[in-house]
Amino acid sequence: MTKVAWNSKELTVGQLAERSGVAVSALHFYEAKGLISSRRTAGNQRRYHRDTLRRVAFVRLAQRLGIPLKTIKGALDELPDERTPTRADWARLSAAWRRELDDRIEQLQRLRDDLTDCIGCGCLSLDRCALANPHDRLGDEGPGARRIDTRLSPPQFCCSTPQPTATKAPA
Repeated sequence: MTKVAWNSKELTVGQLAERSGVAVSALHFYEAKGLISSRRTAGNQRRYHRDTLRRVAFVRLAQRLGIPLKTIKGALDELPDERTPTRADWARLSAAWRRELDDRIEQLQRLRDDLTDCIGCGCLSLDRCALANPHDRLGDEGPGARRIDTRLSPPQFCCSTPQPTATKAPA
């Protein structure tokens, strides 16, 4: 590993890649998407402020959580003067992203639970879907696996789960 002077205020793209563990091509991509920024030297070489290391770490962590780059960029754009996110910023952003992550976790759990019997009615369980999806009513809601993606169709019942039966009230 190349030793960067502790008091160095700027890093080359190679130094940033080595210190952050992110490929140079990914750093160029992040810069093109507006997630990080650099200045150009007289020789047209990129120089990154040392704080960019924390910004890259923030982007990578958010990506590992499954947050789309567009959402990450929106969060970073809210910070004044392109500063690096602080602990308070992370707390605020992670709270906002929690519902999205909870929804994704729910979808993955439903996918896991329905994997054997159902792929979300589109469908490999035709012998059971006639009961759970009479007259292809889910097809009227649009394309895709309607039962798996809870953002498209709220959870009700699935092909492998018996349909609720109506009970008569006592007379």
